Amino acid sequence: MPDVVEQRAGVPVLVCDPAGPVIATERDALDLIGAAFLGAQVVAVPASRLDDSFFTLGTRFAGEVMQKFVNYRLRLAVVGDISRHLAASSALRALVHESNRSDHVWFVPDLDALDARLRADAGGRPAA
Repeated sequence: MPDVVEQRAGVPVLVCDPAGPVIATERDALDLIGAAFLGAQVVAVPASRLDDSFFTLGTRFAGEVMQKFVNYRLRLAVVGDISRHLAASSALRALVHESNRSDHVWFVPDLDALDARLRADAGGRPAA
């Protein structure tokens, strides 16, 4: 299945195909941002599509990607199991915790959890 924009909890989300190309460079992230301009407000990227360097904070790749999404006023949801990365890095655990408290970047275990987060987020602020 290709990356596709679909309504999830009333929000247009670019749901990325788990079998799609690995996101390993800023250019790859910008390609996703460009695809989101077809009407998405959130980009849901399977954790499996993110290069391991995303989860190694010393590479600064995660920060660069996250900042690109913030700059373009798009929300990023990393979807899937990242437990092995969390087990290896207290800094990553802290980043995930803080990100999940914000409105820009979320780490969720699955699309159902993303839907719940989108519903909760919509309930906490006026409609655009």
